[in-house]
Amino acid sequence: MALKVVIVGAGIGGLTAALRLAHAGLDVTVLEQAHGPGGKMRSVPVGVSAVEAGPTVFTMRWVFDELFAECGAELAAHVGLEPAAILARHTWRPGETLDLMAEPEASEAAIATFAGARERDGYRRFRARAAEVYATLEGPFIRGERPSPVDLTRRAGLSGLGDLWRIQPFTSLWSALGDYFADSRLRQLFGRYATYCGSSPFAAPATLMLVAHVESQGVWHVTGGLSRLAHAVAHLAGERGARFRYATPARRIAVSGGRVVGVDLTDGERVPADAVICNADVAGLAEGLLGREAARGADAVPASERSLSAVTLCLSARAQGFPLARHTVFFSADYAAEFAQIARGTLPDDPTIYVCAQDRSDAAPHPHGSERLLCLANAPARPFSPSEIETCVTTMRRRLSASGLTLADTAEPVTTQPEDFARLFPGSAGALYGRASHGWMASFKRPGARTKIPGLYLAGGSVHPGPGVPMAAQSGRIAADSLMHDRSRARASIRGWIATATSGGTSTP
Repeated sequence: MALKVVIVGAGIGGLTAALRLAHAGLDVTVLEQAHGPGGKMRSVPVGVSAVEAGPTVFTMRWVFDELFAECGAELAAHVGLEPAAILARHTWRPGETLDLMAEPEASEAAIATFAGARERDGYRRFRARAAEVYATLEGPFIRGERPSPVDLTRRAGLSGLGDLWRIQPFTSLWSALGDYFADSRLRQLFGRYATYCGSSPFAAPATLMLVAHVESQGVWHVTGGLSRLAHAVAHLAGERGARFRYATPARRIAVSGGRVVGVDLTDGERVPADAVICNADVAGLAEGLLGREAARGADAVPASERSLSAVTLCLSARAQGFPLARHTVFFSADYAAEFAQIARGTLPDDPTIYVCAQDRSDAAPHPHGSERLLCLANAPARPFSPSEIETCVTTMRRRLSASGLTLADTAEPVTTQPEDFARLFPGSAGALYGRASHGWMASFKRPGARTKIPGLYLAGGSVHPGPGVPMAAQSGRIAADSLMHDRSRARASIRGWIATATSGGTSTP
Protein backbone atom coordinates (compact mmCIF):
# COMPACT_ATOMS: atom_id res chain seq x y z
CA MET A 1 0.00 0.00 0.00
CA ALA A 2 1.15 3.55 -0.75
CA LEU A 3 2.36 5.62 2.17
CA LYS A 4 -0.46 7.85 3.42
CA VAL A 5 0.59 11.50 3.73
CA VAL A 6 -1.66 14.23 5.09
CA ILE A 7 -0.69 17.85 4.44
CA VAL A 8 -2.16 20.48 6.73
CA GLY A 9 -2.50 23.73 4.80
CA ALA A 10 -2.71 24.48 1.06
CA GLY A 11 -0.25 27.35 1.02
CA ILE A 12 2.42 27.16 -1.67
CA GLY A 13 4.71 25.05 0.53
CA GLY A 14 1.99 22.47 1.10
CA LEU A 15 0.96 22.55 -2.55
CA THR A 16 4.52 21.97 -3.72
CA ALA A 17 4.95 19.05 -1.34
CA ALA A 18 1.60 17.60 -2.46
CA LEU A 19 2.59 17.76 -6.12
CA ARG A 20 5.99 16.12 -5.60
CA LEU A 21 4.65 13.35 -3.36
CA ALA A 22 1.60 12.59 -5.50
CA HIS A 23 3.79 12.43 -8.60
CA ALA A 24 6.00 9.94 -6.73
CA GLY A 25 2.95 7.72 -6.19
CA LEU A 26 2.22 8.42 -2.52
CA ASP A 27 -1.33 8.65 -1.17
CA VAL A 28 -1.69 12.41 -0.51
CA THR A 29 -4.55 14.28 1.16
CA VAL A 30 -4.41 18.07 1.65
CA LEU A 31 -6.56 19.64 4.38
CA GLU A 32 -7.27 23.37 4.11
CA GLN A 33 -9.51 25.52 6.29
CA ALA A 34 -10.13 28.06 3.50
CA HIS A 35 -12.36 27.44 0.51
CA GLY A 36 -9.50 27.18 -1.97
CA PRO A 37 -5.73 26.84 -2.30
CA GLY A 38 -3.04 29.47 -1.92
CA GLY A 39 -2.84 30.55 1.71
CA LYS A 40 -1.37 34.06 1.58
CA MET A 41 -1.56 33.89 -2.22
CA ARG A 42 -5.15 35.05 -2.18
CA SER A 43 -7.54 37.51 -3.78
CA VAL A 44 -10.45 39.41 -2.27
CA PRO A 45 -13.60 40.72 -3.93
CA VAL A 46 -13.83 44.48 -4.29
CA GLY A 47 -16.99 45.49 -6.06
CA VAL A 48 -17.17 43.33 -9.18
CA SER A 49 -13.41 42.75 -9.24
CA ALA A 50 -11.05 40.30 -7.53
CA VAL A 51 -7.95 42.08 -6.21
CA GLU A 52 -4.76 40.15 -5.44
CA ALA A 53 -4.30 40.68 -1.71
CA GLY A 54 -1.10 38.71 -1.08
CA PRO A 55 2.26 38.39 -2.81
CA THR A 56 2.44 40.21 -6.14
CA VAL A 57 6.10 39.96 -7.26
CA PHE A 58 7.12 36.72 -9.00
CA THR A 59 10.86 36.00 -9.07
CA MET A 60 13.13 32.92 -9.03
CA ARG A 61 11.06 31.40 -11.77
CA TRP A 62 13.52 28.49 -11.90
CA VAL A 63 11.98 27.08 -8.71
CA PHE A 64 8.67 26.48 -10.48
CA ASP A 65 10.21 25.59 -13.83
CA GLU A 66 12.09 22.80 -12.05
CA LEU A 67 9.08 21.74 -9.99
CA PHE A 68 6.82 21.36 -13.03
CA ALA A 69 9.55 19.68 -15.12
CA GLU A 70 10.23 17.15 -12.35
CA CYS A 71 6.56 16.23 -12.54
CA GLY A 72 6.47 15.88 -16.31
CA ALA A 73 4.87 19.26 -17.02
CA GLU A 74 5.80 22.74 -18.18
CA LEU A 75 5.13 25.85 -16.11
CA ALA A 76 4.37 28.06 -19.12
CA ALA A 77 1.69 25.61 -20.27
CA HIS A 78 -0.22 26.10 -17.01
CA VAL A 79 0.37 29.77 -16.16
CA GLY A 80 0.58 32.87 -18.35
CA LEU A 81 3.88 34.68 -17.73
CA GLU A 82 5.08 38.03 -19.04
CA PRO A 83 8.60 39.28 -18.29
CA ALA A 84 8.63 42.78 -16.81
CA ALA A 85 10.77 45.45 -18.46
CA ILE A 86 10.24 47.80 -15.50
CA LEU A 87 11.05 45.94 -12.27
CA ALA A 88 9.64 48.71 -10.10
CA ARG A 89 9.08 52.47 -10.03
CA HIS A 90 10.25 54.43 -6.97
CA THR A 91 9.33 57.94 -5.94
CA TRP A 92 10.15 60.36 -3.13
CA ARG A 93 9.29 64.03 -3.37
CA PRO A 94 7.43 65.27 -6.48
CA GLY A 95 9.75 65.02 -9.46
CA GLU A 96 12.01 62.42 -7.82
CA THR A 97 11.21 59.17 -9.62
CA LEU A 98 13.53 56.30 -10.51
CA ASP A 99 12.76 53.12 -12.42
CA LEU A 100 14.80 49.96 -12.01
CA MET A 101 14.78 48.04 -15.26
CA ALA A 102 15.25 44.43 -16.30
CA GLU A 103 18.20 45.56 -18.43
CA PRO A 104 21.08 46.46 -16.08
CA GLU A 105 22.45 49.06 -18.47
CA ALA A 106 19.09 50.82 -18.48
CA SER A 107 19.08 50.89 -14.67
CA GLU A 108 22.63 52.26 -14.64
CA ALA A 109 21.65 55.04 -17.03
CA ALA A 110 18.57 55.86 -14.95
CA ILE A 111 20.60 56.02 -11.72
CA ALA A 112 23.22 58.24 -13.36
CA THR A 113 20.49 60.66 -14.47
CA PHE A 114 18.81 60.50 -11.05
CA ALA A 115 21.83 60.75 -8.73
CA GLY A 116 25.03 61.11 -10.77
CA ALA A 117 27.85 59.00 -12.17
CA ARG A 118 29.30 58.15 -8.75
CA GLU A 119 26.05 56.49 -7.67
CA ARG A 120 25.87 54.64 -10.99
CA ASP A 121 29.33 53.22 -10.32
CA GLY A 122 28.24 52.29 -6.82
CA TYR A 123 25.27 50.47 -8.27
CA ARG A 124 27.56 48.45 -10.52
CA ARG A 125 29.67 47.40 -7.54
CA PHE A 126 26.57 46.68 -5.48
CA ARG A 127 25.04 44.53 -8.20
CA ALA A 128 28.27 42.52 -8.50
CA ARG A 129 28.41 41.96 -4.74
CA ALA A 130 24.71 40.95 -4.62
CA ALA A 131 25.44 38.35 -7.31
CA GLU A 132 28.36 37.01 -5.25
CA VAL A 133 26.17 36.72 -2.15
CA TYR A 134 23.49 34.85 -4.07
CA ALA A 135 25.99 32.50 -5.71
CA THR A 136 27.51 31.73 -2.30
CA LEU A 137 24.16 30.86 -0.70
CA GLU A 138 22.05 29.26 -3.45
CA GLY A 139 23.52 25.76 -3.28
CA PRO A 140 24.24 25.28 0.44
CA PHE A 141 21.34 27.33 1.81
CA ILE A 142 18.47 28.02 -0.59
CA ARG A 143 18.39 24.59 -2.22
CA GLY A 144 19.48 22.50 0.74
CA GLU A 145 18.12 21.43 4.08
CA ARG A 146 18.48 23.87 6.96
CA PRO A 147 22.16 24.13 7.87
CA SER A 148 23.70 25.21 11.14
CA PRO A 149 26.51 27.78 10.87
CA VAL A 150 28.97 24.88 11.09
CA ASP A 151 27.09 22.94 8.40
CA LEU A 152 27.04 25.97 6.12
CA THR A 153 30.78 26.39 6.54
CA ARG A 154 31.34 22.68 5.84
CA ARG A 155 29.14 22.75 2.74
CA ALA A 156 30.97 25.79 1.42
CA GLY A 157 34.30 23.96 1.79
CA LEU A 158 37.72 25.50 2.29
CA SER A 159 37.53 27.29 -1.04
CA GLY A 160 34.25 28.93 -0.02
CA LEU A 161 35.24 30.24 3.41
CA GLY A 162 36.33 33.55 1.96
CA ASP A 163 33.02 33.86 0.12
CA LEU A 164 31.08 33.26 3.36
CA TRP A 165 33.02 36.03 5.08
CA ARG A 166 32.49 38.44 2.18
CA ILE A 167 28.69 38.11 2.35
CA GLN A 168 28.92 40.27 5.51
CA PRO A 169 26.59 38.32 7.82
CA PHE A 170 27.55 40.46 10.83
CA THR A 171 26.86 43.81 9.13
CA SER A 172 23.40 45.33 8.81
CA LEU A 173 22.01 45.82 5.33
CA TRP A 174 21.65 49.56 5.89
CA SER A 175 25.25 49.90 7.00
CA ALA A 176 26.58 47.83 4.09
CA LEU A 177 24.65 49.94 1.59
CA GLY A 178 26.74 52.91 2.70
CA ASP A 179 29.73 51.26 1.03
CA TYR A 180 28.02 51.68 -2.34
CA PHE A 181 25.67 54.66 -2.13
CA ALA A 182 26.12 58.15 -0.73
CA ASP A 183 22.61 59.13 -1.79
CA SER A 184 20.22 58.25 1.06
CA ARG A 185 17.40 57.69 -1.43
CA LEU A 186 19.27 54.81 -3.04
CA ARG A 187 20.06 53.32 0.35
CA GLN A 188 16.33 53.54 1.04
CA LEU A 189 15.49 51.87 -2.26
CA PHE A 190 17.81 48.90 -1.81
CA GLY A 191 17.28 48.75 1.96
CA ARG A 192 13.62 48.06 1.29
CA TYR A 193 14.57 44.56 0.18
CA ALA A 194 14.75 43.62 3.87
CA THR A 195 10.98 44.05 4.04
CA TYR A 196 10.58 41.23 1.51
CA CYS A 197 11.18 38.90 4.46
CA GLY A 198 9.38 41.08 7.00
CA SER A 199 12.47 42.73 8.46
CA SER A 200 14.00 46.15 9.08
CA PRO A 201 16.97 47.18 6.92
CA PHE A 202 18.53 48.61 10.09
CA ALA A 203 18.56 45.16 11.80
CA ALA A 204 18.65 42.65 8.92
CA PRO A 205 22.02 41.28 7.77
CA ALA A 206 23.73 42.51 4.63
CA THR A 207 23.23 39.06 3.08
CA LEU A 208 19.75 40.23 2.07
CA MET A 209 21.32 42.26 -0.71
CA LEU A 210 20.94 38.99 -2.64
CA VAL A 211 17.33 40.07 -3.29
CA ALA A 212 18.68 42.70 -5.66
CA HIS A 213 20.33 39.95 -7.68
CA VAL A 214 17.19 37.83 -7.63
CA GLU A 215 15.12 40.67 -9.09
CA SER A 216 17.80 41.50 -11.66
CA GLN A 217 17.45 37.94 -12.96
CA GLY A 218 13.84 38.55 -13.85
CA VAL A 219 10.46 39.64 -12.56
CA TRP A 220 7.38 38.19 -14.23
CA HIS A 221 3.76 39.28 -14.34
CA VAL A 222 1.49 36.26 -13.78
CA THR A 223 -1.76 36.30 -15.72
CA GLY A 224 -4.50 36.30 -13.11
CA GLY A 225 -2.02 37.05 -10.30
CA LEU A 226 -0.06 34.78 -8.01
CA SER A 227 -3.25 33.21 -6.68
CA ARG A 228 -3.58 31.77 -10.19
CA LEU A 229 -0.17 30.14 -9.76
CA ALA A 230 -1.37 28.47 -6.56
CA HIS A 231 -4.42 27.09 -8.37
CA ALA A 232 -2.18 25.79 -11.17
CA VAL A 233 0.04 23.86 -8.73
CA ALA A 234 -3.06 22.50 -6.95
CA HIS A 235 -4.61 21.45 -10.25
CA LEU A 236 -1.49 19.60 -11.36
CA ALA A 237 -1.20 17.91 -7.95
CA GLY A 238 -4.81 16.81 -8.33
CA GLU A 239 -4.06 15.36 -11.76
CA ARG A 240 -1.23 13.40 -10.16
CA GLY A 241 -3.63 11.92 -7.60
CA ALA A 242 -3.59 14.29 -4.62
CA ARG A 243 -6.95 14.85 -2.90
CA PHE A 244 -7.93 18.28 -1.61
CA ARG A 245 -10.42 18.84 1.17
CA TYR A 246 -11.23 22.53 1.46
CA ALA A 247 -13.24 24.20 4.23
CA THR A 248 -11.82 21.44 6.44
CA PRO A 249 -10.02 22.79 9.51
CA ALA A 250 -7.58 20.55 11.33
CA ARG A 251 -7.98 20.40 15.11
CA ARG A 252 -5.04 18.24 16.11
CA ILE A 253 -2.09 16.35 14.67
CA ALA A 254 -2.53 12.97 16.34
CA VAL A 255 0.57 11.38 17.89
CA SER A 256 0.67 7.86 19.29
CA GLY A 257 3.63 5.75 20.35
CA GLY A 258 5.91 8.71 19.75
CA ARG A 259 5.04 9.24 16.07
CA VAL A 260 2.24 10.79 14.03
CA VAL A 261 -0.74 8.63 13.19
CA GLY A 262 -3.11 11.10 11.57
CA VAL A 263 -4.91 14.42 11.75
CA ASP A 264 -8.10 14.98 13.73
CA LEU A 265 -10.65 17.37 12.25
CA THR A 266 -12.91 19.77 14.09
CA ASP A 267 -15.92 17.54 13.37
CA GLY A 268 -14.29 14.58 15.14
CA GLU A 269 -13.13 12.66 12.07
CA ARG A 270 -9.59 11.31 12.07
CA VAL A 271 -7.72 11.26 8.76
CA PRO A 272 -5.12 8.50 9.23
CA ALA A 273 -1.56 9.16 8.11
CA ASP A 274 1.84 7.54 8.06
CA ALA A 275 3.36 11.02 7.76
CA VAL A 276 2.12 14.59 8.13
CA ILE A 277 3.49 17.77 6.58
CA CYS A 278 2.41 20.83 8.53
CA ASN A 279 2.19 23.88 6.26
CA ALA A 280 1.03 26.19 9.04
CA ASP A 281 2.85 28.93 10.92
CA VAL A 282 5.36 27.20 13.19
CA ALA A 283 4.61 29.67 15.99
CA GLY A 284 1.05 28.34 16.10
CA LEU A 285 2.28 24.76 16.05
CA ALA A 286 4.62 25.51 18.97
CA GLU A 287 1.77 27.15 20.90
CA GLY A 288 -0.24 23.95 20.73
CA LEU A 289 -2.88 25.04 18.22
CA LEU A 290 -2.58 21.58 16.61
CA GLY A 291 -2.27 19.67 19.86
CA ARG A 292 0.12 19.46 22.76
CA GLU A 293 1.97 16.44 21.39
CA ALA A 294 2.62 18.09 18.02
CA ALA A 295 3.84 21.25 19.76
CA ARG A 296 7.12 19.42 20.42
CA GLY A 297 7.76 19.68 16.68
CA ALA A 298 8.53 23.42 16.74
CA ASP A 299 10.07 26.08 18.93
CA ALA A 300 8.13 29.13 20.08
CA VAL A 301 8.77 32.49 18.39
CA PRO A 302 9.00 35.32 20.96
CA ALA A 303 6.85 38.35 20.21
CA SER A 304 10.00 40.47 19.99
CA GLU A 305 11.29 38.29 17.14
CA ARG A 306 8.17 38.31 14.96
CA SER A 307 8.38 39.70 11.47
CA LEU A 308 6.48 42.67 10.13
CA SER A 309 2.77 42.66 9.50
CA ALA A 310 0.94 45.11 7.24
CA VAL A 311 -2.04 47.31 6.70
CA THR A 312 -3.39 46.81 3.20
CA LEU A 313 -6.02 48.48 1.07
CA CYS A 314 -7.59 46.57 -1.80
CA LEU A 315 -9.16 49.11 -4.14
CA SER A 316 -11.11 49.46 -7.31
CA ALA A 317 -10.35 53.06 -8.23
CA ARG A 318 -9.52 55.58 -10.91
CA ALA A 319 -5.91 56.65 -10.52
CA GLN A 320 -4.79 60.06 -11.74
CA GLY A 321 -1.90 62.47 -11.36
CA PHE A 322 0.99 59.99 -11.11
CA PRO A 323 2.16 57.47 -13.73
CA LEU A 324 1.88 54.20 -11.85
CA ALA A 325 3.87 51.20 -13.03
CA ARG A 326 2.80 47.64 -12.19
CA HIS A 327 4.93 47.93 -9.03
CA THR A 328 5.42 51.40 -7.52
CA VAL A 329 6.95 52.37 -4.18
CA PHE A 330 6.19 55.72 -2.53
CA PHE A 331 8.95 56.29 0.04
CA SER A 332 8.56 58.07 3.35
CA ALA A 333 10.63 61.16 4.06
CA ASP A 334 12.55 59.52 6.94
CA TYR A 335 13.17 55.76 6.70
CA ALA A 336 14.94 55.52 10.06
CA ALA A 337 12.05 57.24 11.85
CA GLU A 338 9.53 54.98 10.09
CA PHE A 339 11.22 51.77 11.26
CA ALA A 340 11.92 53.16 14.71
CA GLN A 341 8.17 53.66 15.18
CA ILE A 342 7.44 50.14 13.92
CA ALA A 343 10.06 48.73 16.31
CA ARG A 344 8.27 50.52 19.18
CA GLY A 345 5.03 48.80 18.17
CA THR A 346 3.31 51.83 16.66
CA LEU A 347 2.04 52.57 13.18
CA PRO A 348 4.32 55.05 11.38
CA ASP A 349 3.19 58.64 10.95
CA ASP A 350 4.67 58.70 7.45
CA PRO A 351 4.70 55.16 6.00
CA THR A 352 6.33 53.92 2.84
CA ILE A 353 3.58 52.64 0.54
CA TYR A 354 3.86 49.86 -2.01
CA VAL A 355 1.21 49.93 -4.76
CA CYS A 356 0.54 47.07 -7.15
CA ALA A 357 -1.47 48.31 -10.13
CA GLN A 358 -2.71 44.92 -11.25
CA ASP A 359 -4.18 45.95 -14.59
CA ARG A 360 -0.98 47.62 -15.78
CA SER A 361 1.90 46.06 -17.66
CA ASP A 362 4.65 47.17 -20.01
CA ALA A 363 2.30 46.52 -22.93
CA ALA A 364 -0.68 48.27 -21.28
CA PRO A 365 0.68 51.02 -19.02
CA HIS A 366 -2.46 53.18 -19.02
CA PRO A 367 -5.70 51.34 -18.23
CA HIS A 368 -8.93 53.16 -18.94
CA GLY A 369 -11.39 53.77 -16.14
CA SER A 370 -11.28 51.90 -12.87
CA GLU A 371 -8.39 49.58 -12.03
CA ARG A 372 -7.46 47.09 -9.31
CA LEU A 373 -4.93 48.31 -6.76
CA LEU A 374 -3.24 46.82 -3.72
CA CYS A 375 -1.73 49.41 -1.37
CA LEU A 376 0.47 48.14 1.48
CA ALA A 377 2.19 49.76 4.46
CA ASN A 378 4.45 47.90 6.89
CA ALA A 379 3.12 47.57 10.44
CA PRO A 380 4.00 45.82 13.71
CA ALA A 381 2.45 42.41 14.30
CA ARG A 382 -0.06 43.34 17.00
CA PRO A 383 -3.72 44.44 17.25
CA PHE A 384 -4.71 48.07 16.75
CA SER A 385 -7.86 49.98 17.56
CA PRO A 386 -10.29 50.99 14.80
CA SER A 387 -9.25 54.63 15.22
CA GLU A 388 -5.57 53.73 14.83
CA ILE A 389 -6.29 51.82 11.62
CA GLU A 390 -8.43 54.67 10.32
CA THR A 391 -5.59 57.10 10.98
CA CYS A 392 -3.16 54.76 9.23
CA VAL A 393 -5.35 54.59 6.13
CA THR A 394 -5.54 58.38 6.11
CA THR A 395 -1.75 58.70 6.32
CA MET A 396 -1.36 56.13 3.52
CA ARG A 397 -3.57 58.15 1.21
CA ARG A 398 -1.77 61.32 2.28
CA ARG A 399 1.60 59.83 1.31
CA LEU A 400 0.22 58.92 -2.14
CA SER A 401 -1.31 62.33 -2.68
CA ALA A 402 1.97 64.03 -1.70
CA SER A 403 3.45 62.44 -4.82
CA GLY A 404 0.52 63.61 -6.92
CA LEU A 405 -1.49 60.39 -6.99
CA THR A 406 -5.23 60.78 -6.46
CA LEU A 407 -7.48 57.76 -6.13
CA ALA A 408 -11.22 57.94 -6.77
CA ASP A 409 -12.77 54.77 -5.35
CA THR A 410 -15.35 53.09 -7.56
CA ALA A 411 -16.25 50.41 -4.98
CA GLU A 412 -16.02 50.03 -1.23
CA PRO A 413 -12.34 49.35 -0.41
CA VAL A 414 -11.26 46.38 1.71
CA THR A 415 -8.85 47.12 4.54
CA THR A 416 -6.86 44.28 6.13
CA GLN A 417 -4.94 44.91 9.35
CA PRO A 418 -2.61 42.79 11.51
CA GLU A 419 -5.49 41.42 13.58
CA ASP A 420 -7.19 40.22 10.38
CA PHE A 421 -4.02 38.45 9.28
CA ALA A 422 -3.82 36.82 12.71
CA ARG A 423 -7.32 35.37 12.15
CA LEU A 424 -6.55 34.27 8.61
CA PHE A 425 -3.31 32.55 9.60
CA PRO A 426 -3.72 31.11 13.12
CA GLY A 427 -0.73 31.32 15.41
CA SER A 428 1.02 33.99 13.36
CA ALA A 429 -0.19 36.89 15.55
CA GLY A 430 -0.38 38.76 12.23
CA ALA A 431 3.34 38.37 11.43
CA LEU A 432 3.34 37.69 7.70
CA TYR A 433 6.83 36.24 7.35
CA GLY A 434 7.37 34.12 10.47
CA ARG A 435 10.48 35.10 12.40
CA ALA A 436 12.14 38.39 11.42
CA SER A 437 15.58 38.12 9.81
CA HIS A 438 17.27 40.30 12.41
CA GLY A 439 20.87 39.45 13.22
CA TRP A 440 23.14 36.89 11.62
CA MET A 441 21.66 33.94 13.54
CA ALA A 442 18.03 34.57 12.61
CA SER A 443 18.07 32.41 9.48
CA PHE A 444 19.49 29.49 11.47
CA LYS A 445 16.66 29.77 14.01
CA ARG A 446 14.05 28.87 11.43
CA PRO A 447 13.23 25.15 11.76
CA GLY A 448 14.04 22.72 9.01
CA ALA A 449 11.72 20.19 7.40
CA ARG A 450 12.32 17.41 9.93
CA THR A 451 11.05 17.63 13.50
CA LYS A 452 11.67 15.76 16.76
CA ILE A 453 8.52 13.74 16.10
CA PRO A 454 8.95 10.86 13.64
CA GLY A 455 6.67 11.31 10.66
CA LEU A 456 6.06 15.04 11.22
CA TYR A 457 7.55 17.46 8.70
CA LEU A 458 7.30 21.23 8.24
CA ALA A 459 6.83 23.48 5.22
CA GLY A 460 5.91 27.10 4.56
CA GLY A 461 7.31 30.59 4.77
CA SER A 462 8.00 30.36 8.51
CA VAL A 463 10.53 27.53 8.07
CA HIS A 464 13.78 27.17 6.14
CA PRO A 465 14.72 28.62 3.67
CA GLY A 466 12.39 31.52 4.49
CA PRO A 467 9.42 33.62 3.37
CA GLY A 468 8.35 34.62 -0.11
CA VAL A 469 6.67 32.51 -2.77
CA PRO A 470 9.75 30.79 -4.25
CA MET A 471 11.36 30.19 -0.85
CA ALA A 472 8.15 28.76 0.62
CA ALA A 473 7.85 26.53 -2.46
CA GLN A 474 11.42 25.38 -1.84
CA SER A 475 10.43 24.46 1.72
CA GLY A 476 7.74 22.18 0.29
CA ARG A 477 10.25 20.51 -2.02
CA ILE A 478 12.65 19.98 0.87
CA ALA A 479 9.89 18.56 3.10
CA ALA A 480 8.75 16.14 0.38
CA ASP A 481 12.31 15.06 -0.39
CA SER A 482 13.10 14.60 3.32
CA LEU A 483 10.00 12.44 3.77
CA MET A 484 10.81 10.27 0.76
CA HIS A 485 14.45 9.94 1.81
CA ASP A 486 13.43 8.84 5.31
CA ARG A 487 10.97 6.36 3.81
CA SER A 488 13.67 4.87 1.56
CA ARG A 489 16.12 4.64 4.44
CA ALA A 490 13.53 2.88 6.61
CA ARG A 491 12.77 0.39 3.83
CA ALA A 492 16.48 -0.31 3.35
CA SER A 493 16.83 -0.89 7.08
CA ILE A 494 13.95 -3.39 7.09
CA ARG A 495 15.34 -5.22 4.05
CA GLY A 496 18.72 -5.43 5.77
CA TRP A 497 17.16 -6.83 8.94
CA ILE A 498 15.22 -9.46 6.99
CA ALA A 499 18.29 -10.47 4.99
CA THR A 500 20.38 -10.83 8.16
CA ALA A 501 17.72 -12.89 9.93
CA THR A 502 17.29 -15.21 6.93
CA SER A 503 20.99 -15.84 6.31
CA GLY A 504 21.66 -16.54 9.98
CA GLY A 505 18.73 -18.93 10.42
CA THR A 506 18.22 -21.15 13.47
CA SER A 507 20.40 -24.25 14.12
CA THR A 508 18.49 -27.54 14.44
CA PRO A 509 19.67 -31.02 15.43
